[in-house]
Amino acid sequence: MATNAEFPPYEYYNENNEIVGIDVEIAQAIAKKLGKKLEIEDMPFDSILAAVQSGKADIGVAGMTVTPDRLESVDFSDTYVKASQVIIVRKDNTEIKTPDDLVGKTIGVQLGTTGDIFAEEIDDVKLERYNKGFEAVQALQQGKIDAVIIDDQPAAVFASQNDDIMVIDEPFTDEEYAIAVIKGNTALLNKINEAIKELKESGELQRIFEKYIMN
Repeated sequence: MATNAEFPPYEYYNENNEIVGIDVEIAQAIAKKLGKKLEIEDMPFDSILAAVQSGKADIGVAGMTVTPDRLESVDFSDTYVKASQVIIVRKDNTEIKTPDDLVGKTIGVQLGTTGDIFAEEIDDVKLERYNKGFEAVQALQQGKIDAVIIDDQPAAVFASQNDDIMVIDEPFTDEEYAIAVIKGNTALLNKINEAIKELKESGELQRIFEKYIMN
């Protein structure tokens, strides 16, 4: 499993320096159903698809959204969760209330994410790209950028840990997460899809989410 362990609650390092999170537990459950042992490799987010393409990794699991561009290089499993890109601002912000207010602003994103991809479409935007989501949040707190675009659950974690920032109500985009597999490996893809189906039907997938997601 190739991932980027800077994306709580989906994948991150715990106090014992172990990679844990929603995606990790889902991948472990799938591996168990396939009779495999899960090995995790942490790497920059924008290296994950290349690792899958080259065979260095069997799967890419990293809160990864299915997009047309990504489908050109890898195959994706069935969706295992629906998510959204949201906007984080400082609490003293008075200018950014909706996605339309991002025009002409300086926006922080994590390199290679869908936040990075979709933010490019904002008129007159200046993008600041960071290797890790929390680096973008730190830049926001320091006043170096106007807002951060990132996935909803990591955004909720960052906002809960920092009193000076907040997530605005209106989502920037809606999207779906899936597991990346090398193109043409339908045997593995079919097994993963069957495992995802079983996890959904048994309620195990929901239990994993409830363990990590703050309601």
